[in-house]
Amino acid sequence: MGNNNYLIPANSKKSMLILGLFNTTDLIIFISGVVISFVLMLSISANDIKTAIIILIPALVCTFLIVPLPNQHNVRTFIKNVYSYYTNNRVYYWKGWCNSYGKTESK
Repeated sequence: MGNNNYLIPANSKKSMLILGLFNTTDLIIFISGVVISFVLMLSISANDIKTAIIILIPALVCTFLIVPLPNQHNVRTFIKNVYSYYTNNRVYYWKGWCNSYGKTESK
């Protein structure tokens, strides 16, 4: 008897990600936040802690969005899934495998 046991590694999708954690969109979000903070740093003189925090907010928010979460890709996809759950139809119709889906002819 030919018993085909295929083993798919648990981390097989991680090989498609950059550094095993990030996709291209994540890196674009992160780099854009860092660039905005850098431009603000060059254009605004931070004389107090409040101004320094305001300058760093874009980089901190973008970093927060790409932090990996267990059972999710990252915070951004978690927020997207929660939003999708609350805005889409949550009434699920299940017909089952024994229900007929059309007219059947008796023979």
